[in-house]
Amino acid sequence: MNEGHLKFLASPEWAQMLETDLLPWALGVADLGDDVLEVGPGPGLTTDLLRQRTSRLTAVEVDADLATALAERLQDTNVEVVHADASDSGLPSNRFSAATCFSMLHHVPSVEIQDRFFAEVHRVLRRTGSFIGSDSVDTEWLREFHADDVFVPVDPDTLGGRLEAVGFTGVDLAVLDYKVRFSARKP
Repeated sequence: MNEGHLKFLASPEWAQMLETDLLPWALGVADLGDDVLEVGPGPGLTTDLLRQRTSRLTAVEVDADLATALAERLQDTNVEVVHADASDSGLPSNRFSAATCFSMLHHVPSVEIQDRFFAEVHRVLRRTGSFIGSDSVDTEWLREFHADDVFVPVDPDTLGGRLEAVGFTGVDLAVLDYKVRFSARKP
């Protein structure tokens, strides 16, 4: 992740957007339950909000420095930080009541790896577990914002089918300006 992007994800502006826009939507479309998986927490602003709404939160972060910093900051809380590739997490099958990913899918370097990630989330969710997320769509200004960074935006026209292909049902998508929001359920 480039420096400008990382700064934004740790900013008060991003925190405000999460609290007033993203979190109310997420809580409105799914019950998080007691054991939540968060993928791609970055500096952890979403983690701070999610951990207040569940008994147990596991945050999977691929970046070693971000994972270490988040683990140190949230030591002795209800959060476990795991440094791993979320497309092959090594976490137990059928464990989580819900899984989330917010503004991280476009950092996954290929569509194929994104699909492996979707399959992995399906594997680790309990029966009837919810998968909720949001991500950027392809716009010129977002491409510029991601200069010198991985930017593989999710195509909203194919996302539903990709989630269904790995076993999710009840897929719901909404495209809003520069983002797509989705929810799905493991049957």
